[in-house]
Amino acid sequence: MEFSLEKIVRKNIKKMKPYSSARHEFSGRASVYLDANENAFGSPVNLTAYSGKIPAMQFNRYPDPLQKQVKEKLSTIKGVPSKNIFLGNGSDEAIDLLFRIFCEPARDNILLFPPTYGMYEVCAEVNNIKTKKIPLTKNFQLDIDAIEQAIDPFTKLIFICSPNNPTGNSINRNDIEIILNNFTGIVVMDEAYINYSRQRSFIPELTEYPNLVVLQTLSKAWGLAGLRVGMAFAAQTIIDLMNKVKYPYNINAVSQQLALDAMNQMDWVNEHTKLIAIEKEKLRTNLSTLPFTEIVYSSDANFLLVKMNKARSVYEFLCSKGIIVRDRSHVIHCDDCLRITVGTSEENKLLIETLKSFSS
Repeated sequence: MEFSLEKIVRKNIKKMKPYSSARHEFSGRASVYLDANENAFGSPVNLTAYSGKIPAMQFNRYPDPLQKQVKEKLSTIKGVPSKNIFLGNGSDEAIDLLFRIFCEPARDNILLFPPTYGMYEVCAEVNNIKTKKIPLTKNFQLDIDAIEQAIDPFTKLIFICSPNNPTGNSINRNDIEIILNNFTGIVVMDEAYINYSRQRSFIPELTEYPNLVVLQTLSKAWGLAGLRVGMAFAAQTIIDLMNKVKYPYNINAVSQQLALDAMNQMDWVNEHTKLIAIEKEKLRTNLSTLPFTEIVYSSDANFLLVKMNKARSVYEFLCSKGIIVRDRSHVIHCDDCLRITVGTSEENKLLIETLKSFSS
């Protein structure tokens, strides 16, 4: 019999649309990256300081499968017991595990509130889980009545990103608490950008809500996107399930060591978080003066969502100059919008000067 790949690939995999970043879409050479909401100021650690240390880490041995030292340090920083912490290969691993633990393929569903982070839907499609989309309101807040109507006995997960990506705003806390108090499934609070927000984290509420999972990351304010270390905080019963299902050695030894060292430098994180807030305000002011800028939305994150006349043309112009931003024009409520990460002072200045030369 003749082998046919087409016949053995799962139907949901055939149909799914993969996650695509701006760097997937850009094929040239860039000099300024303002597309992925990384920390443009670097990180509190770097490999050049480890010339003697890394070889001593015994790479012939597997890393700690439960990352105990890292969790102990996180426990002190976050004020939550180690037993309530899961570490993953980026927050994406934690997201995927939640689908695999709580959702029955081809039967259960989840709720998403677009515009929001794209990996929730991608993970749902990979796991053959139906997504119900209840768009945010025009001012980027939850539609509580529509959410209540959408929930059914097969709704197992609700994802809330706050501050939200790509809009940058925080979601009304009272609305989140309404969902937590009335939904019998798992509520996932994605707080990737919480360090930049004036809003309080939901981590202290874990003792009150046994169905709450809070996601955070070292990729943003900590400047460690390249290490791929994501965090989930939840009741011990949920964390135990995540550790049960994850691959044994999901965080490599180098990532564990560098993450641990970075956590000993909280002053660096605090200083650069303040610096990004200053640069964000300057960038917001300068973007607002451009003749083709229509709206610069308020942001509690390290990026700005900007509505521009002929946004796609602006995006392509910036790409031609080696400056990469994120085109969000095809996303609901984000027509003609670009998402622009706050860069260094020099990067932001170059961005504005380049935009001033754009001719629509």
